[in-house]
Amino acid sequence: MNAATDFGAAGADLELRGIRKEFPGFTAIEELDLVIPAGSFFALLGPSGCGKTTTLRLVAGLEQPSAGQVLIGGKDVTSLAPHKRPVNTVFQSYALFPHMTVIENVAFGLKRRKVADATAKAHEALRLVELDHVADRRPTQLSGGQQQRVALARAVVNRPALLLLDEPLGALDLKLRRQMQVELKSIQSEVGLTFLHVTHDQEEAMTMADTVAVMNKGRIEQLGSPQELYERPRTGFVATFLGQSNLVPGTVESEANGMLTVRTAGGVVLVPVDRSVVRSGRITVGVRPEKLMLHAAEPARDGDHNVLGPGRITDVSFTGVSTQYLVEIPGVGTISVFSQNLVYGAVFSEGDEVWIAGQREHTFGLEADARDAVADPDLAPDPVTAGEAA
Repeated sequence: MNAATDFGAAGADLELRGIRKEFPGFTAIEELDLVIPAGSFFALLGPSGCGKTTTLRLVAGLEQPSAGQVLIGGKDVTSLAPHKRPVNTVFQSYALFPHMTVIENVAFGLKRRKVADATAKAHEALRLVELDHVADRRPTQLSGGQQQRVALARAVVNRPALLLLDEPLGALDLKLRRQMQVELKSIQSEVGLTFLHVTHDQEEAMTMADTVAVMNKGRIEQLGSPQELYERPRTGFVATFLGQSNLVPGTVESEANGMLTVRTAGGVVLVPVDRSVVRSGRITVGVRPEKLMLHAAEPARDGDHNVLGPGRITDVSFTGVSTQYLVEIPGVGTISVFSQNLVYGAVFSEGDEVWIAGQREHTFGLEADARDAVADPDLAPDPVTAGEAA
């Protein structure tokens, strides 16, 4: 079967139907339904152990689902062997052949399949990643970033219907990783392939993907554009895994003019109805740290702003572009505020009494138990767990 021919006409969308994956002693994926449109850059984002790498391995054919179907281009590939699927994978480890030159690495798969003009097509792929000038070198003579681009060229040259990226930038330093994020997105737009990118790096997912699915404990908690997920999280996990959020418990007192009036221990605040998953009873009010401002005197509790306080600054951290303040408010807890550094040095000091204000349109409402489901910050940077590696 010629995968490129058989699948090309049908498109390159990916559909997962009722996917469940069980390993001895635990379930890696509870039940997963997902549709990834052809030509999109899609990211599966989540901490180690959430099931994202298992999902990728199921799509690649390296694992078989306990239940459900995998469809690519409308064709059921659940029972197909990996080499018969129109899929290529780029791993964090690059997996280049050290005894071959760069051009030989890229052309290897084409030559094995006896594709005409394999070397010419390999040069074309290297030009795409701007590395044709190192075609005669060996991988050990290249930098980490160059090796990653060679691995990408080797995957793209086969023109798969679907390209899987398994933490592909994890081994690069921060500056190079950010550069590669831009390059990967540019390459995806140029070649028009469907990219499925697995990562625990929230910035990486938001920078490159058109659509992000946040996974947690074998399920997708929320799916949408990076901006939608960041501005309108629907769960405590999404609100705290994708960036930072302040979560304040409260009770809805009334609803009028598209706003919920919520009483908290720090004062009454208003939350837009269309930004809340709760409209009555107990609620968790959320707001991002960079949406808040500190005041030395109590601002008027009216107009377009919510006000919390008074509180006392317990920590001041300079981070370069901003200063992070931690403010302890009685009955509320610790609130984080990111203040852009427009002047030299911190404006407030540890121990200062302050009030916190932010525009009402930036708040969001979550379930009452949202603070119990926040993301564990220690999960994200860990290596792949046994469950994901299985």
